[in-house]
Amino acid sequence: MALSVNADGEIKELVATGKFPQFDVVGDESDHHYFHGNKSVKENGVKDPDCFSIASSEVHKKIMKEWRVLERNLPDSIYVRVYERRIDLLRAAIVGPAGTPYHDGLFFFDLAFPSDYPTRPPQVTYRSFGIRLNPNLYASGFVCLSLLNTWFGKAKEKWNPAESTVLQVLVSIQGLVLNREPYFNEPSIGHFPGQGRKSTAYSEKAFVMSCKTMVYLLRNPPKNFEDLVAWHFRERAQHIFAACNAYMEGRVKVGCYPETGLVSPSSRVHVSSNFKAMMKSWYPEMAVAFGITGASIGNFAEEVVVESNTSCFSGVGAKKEELATSSEADTGAMNKKIKLGIRKVIRKLKNVLGLKKVGEKESGGIKLNLAG
Repeated sequence: MALSVNADGEIKELVATGKFPQFDVVGDESDHHYFHGNKSVKENGVKDPDCFSIASSEVHKKIMKEWRVLERNLPDSIYVRVYERRIDLLRAAIVGPAGTPYHDGLFFFDLAFPSDYPTRPPQVTYRSFGIRLNPNLYASGFVCLSLLNTWFGKAKEKWNPAESTVLQVLVSIQGLVLNREPYFNEPSIGHFPGQGRKSTAYSEKAFVMSCKTMVYLLRNPPKNFEDLVAWHFRERAQHIFAACNAYMEGRVKVGCYPETGLVSPSSRVHVSSNFKAMMKSWYPEMAVAFGITGASIGNFAEEVVVESNTSCFSGVGAKKEELATSSEADTGAMNKKIKLGIRKVIRKLKNVLGLKKVGEKESGGIKLNLAG
């Protein structure tokens, strides 16, 4: 059921369209980051428990205005859910922009309005799964952005109670944070000779981290966004895997796979062996996770099985590097543990495909579908 808010702040039901709505009012906020933490207390410590519940309060009116702005003006690549019982909370899903290392990814942010809003900006945390994939998005979920007053940017870049909006926050995250060269988001880094190689290396890592985030989201989607997560990755699966192949084969620079999917056959760029190893180690995980959505990815999944069975788990090196700081001192034991884990994923992938032996396939490609 889709809900909307009218000019008077009244919630109304919309006719179902079959498409995941850009904006909706929902009822279950139990997994929201600020579910327990957001308090109705002003910055000076004065309690104001009714500011969110009384429709005549200035804070309530301002939040309702924000709802209307979001409902009418959200771009197609941003989805928002607000809460009927907790108007102080909001959750947004941002689609990673094309032409960046974050393309086709989904990135979730939980927001909380302070009780003196809009005097102060909303609190924002990123659903990171413990991964840092951008200089502005920390593994802890901290979002570093001048508009949120979490970075000491220029005065014109900071939160302005008279003009700034949640929509500006979301669009800024999508356009300024999830950009083509995130390496240069660090203010101390300039465009100097030699920095291009470092930027490329950072983008490679960012893309791998984005792929990991996709897998984690499919395993544990945020409440009220389960349908979006499944639908989005089911629709984009072939494009994502085609991009992975193009990157690994050096046919296009990581993060620059075109939306059309058309890449010049003669184009060649350098791709680091570390990137290739990390991607190979995550291929089986991605194939299984995407398969559960019913994604049709052609012959790619079978290729994953073939390559993984014949490569002696060449991606183990990348896994081991990730776990280098683990408390396990015995490298041999760690290596064995990683291999066993990957073999388990390969067996699961074979079961998903229904392959009795490598080489069997359906005509027209393989369709992964575990629904029902």
